[in-house]
Amino acid sequence: MRRSTRARRSSGNARSKRVLAVVGTLAVFGGVVAVTQISSAEDRRTATRAASASCVAPASGATAPGGTGSATRTWQDGRWVRNHWGDGQMSVAECRQTRGGGAGAGAPAVVCPDVRGRLPQVPDRARAEVDRNLALLDTQIAEANRRLAAEGRRGGDVVNNAVLTPLADKRTATLNRIATAIGRVGQRPPGLDQLARCAIADNPQPGASGSPGNPGSGSPSADPGSGSPGGGTGLNVLAKDCSDSRLQAHDGFQNGNRCVSTAFGEVGAAANNPSLLISQFPNQVRRNQPFTLRVTTRNLVRDRFLAAGQGGYYLESSLLNGEGLVRGHFHTACRMLGSTRQPPSPQDVPAFFVATEDGRGGSEPDDVLIQIPGLAQPGLAQCAVWAGDGSHRIPMMERANQTPAIDVVRIRVN
Repeated sequence: MRRSTRARRSSGNARSKRVLAVVGTLAVFGGVVAVTQISSAEDRRTATRAASASCVAPASGATAPGGTGSATRTWQDGRWVRNHWGDGQMSVAECRQTRGGGAGAGAPAVVCPDVRGRLPQVPDRARAEVDRNLALLDTQIAEANRRLAAEGRRGGDVVNNAVLTPLADKRTATLNRIATAIGRVGQRPPGLDQLARCAIADNPQPGASGSPGNPGSGSPSADPGSGSPGGGTGLNVLAKDCSDSRLQAHDGFQNGNRCVSTAFGEVGAAANNPSLLISQFPNQVRRNQPFTLRVTTRNLVRDRFLAAGQGGYYLESSLLNGEGLVRGHFHTACRMLGSTRQPPSPQDVPAFFVATEDGRGGSEPDDVLIQIPGLAQPGLAQCAVWAGDGSHRIPMMERANQTPAIDVVRIRVN
């Protein structure tokens, strides 16, 4: 009898220990869960702070004079000219707006041809209807991005059928309404329906042209001699890529001490290489007096701009259009010279800087006017213009003894 009682007591003690063990395990597990949730919440707060902290004020001269935007437009000779201040550096407000909506940074997104920049000057009587339909185009892209986020993992055919084709149909109807509205009171703009088709871009860069189906958009073929640095030429080539570099890989942002692995890309024939000239400029101006530079380009199709301030620097290979002409834009900068005997410091921020694209340019010379709001410091200003491909490199030429697409003038500021 006593043994039976002891056995029951022993059994009860064992059950109690098991219950305590389970309770202890749950308590520990619950503590782990609680710690994990707290840690995750802290990670989210840290990520939020990091995202907010990454929106920093742009460098001096990066925004439009008198404004906060990274881009402005002016109407010139029947088309809009887009000026990208600071090579696309965004103000804090623009950065936060970009990060707060649409597709996430680095996520695939729908990229469509620019419509606003391709319109002629819209008559006042058509302005309200055109603006409504332009806003509708933006809404359609936002809807397509939401659909892409839901369908993107199901493959290209699904994305094309569920996202791109319906979007193209909607854009076609909207573009026709825009053309009709303008045509009622003026000349109907031709070719708007060609802007209906969009594409999917991985990690799209704000400010990129985004026209799908660009000629030459495929990856450049590998160099047959890439197996050895000399490429079989007998030249003592030290490197042809970043495989042996000790520097950090370049990531598309404007940082030095990096190694750029992006291929140079396509190089045109000598007769098709870009050229430009400052064809009109003042010899002298007063302090803070606005003035104009007339820039004339040849063989530069000004339709490609990947914002350097947003990760588009040295990122894209150089591309030619169907006629063998470089696709890109051009830069304008003015800096004050402290001496005419010694070169200026290369790291100094210029007094004026802007990158310009307008969708124009070809084999024949044509003009773009650059409006400079004035230079505050008296002295001698060096104003330069130079061509850039889509990712801001001076386009390569067929021969080494050709002059690159650059021009410089000096202007006295009194």
